[in-house]
Amino acid sequence: MMHNMSKEIFKIMDANLNRTREGLRVCEDIARFALMDKSLSRSLKTVRHSATKTLLRSKNLSLRKLVGLRDTETDVLKFIDAKIKKKTSIADIFMSNIQRAKESLRVLEECGKVTEKTISHKYRKLRFDVYDIEKKAAGLLLKHI
Repeated sequence: MMHNMSKEIFKIMDANLNRTREGLRVCEDIARFALMDKSLSRSLKTVRHSATKTLLRSKNLSLRKLVGLRDTETDVLKFIDAKIKKKTSIADIFMSNIQRAKESLRVLEECGKVTEKTISHKYRKLRFDVYDIEKKAAGLLLKHI
């Protein structure tokens, strides 16, 4: 039988893996279609896929387990958004989504400390990869505005 804390950790990891992948996908599409930067697009795609592969290679976790515990019906904040700031440019959309990805990778890193140390280290590496991608993208976005 699974301990309740494990269920809670797994739900947190599920939400944050989704958040990571979604945020990176938005950035990837901006890099691909707006910035038309093949290298940046590939880097974002690689991190997005690595976030999933990290979980798939886990000894203790699986997508099936995480999705099986998903409960959107009882999510107390599913329709409550932070104050939505009007996006004024594609750069704003990119930067808010790269931030979302960094934050969710940090959550995955912290939860990994409880579930499996190797996962924690892998998500930390991915988070730092995203920092580097963000720096490269910021320069490109400045030229694009």
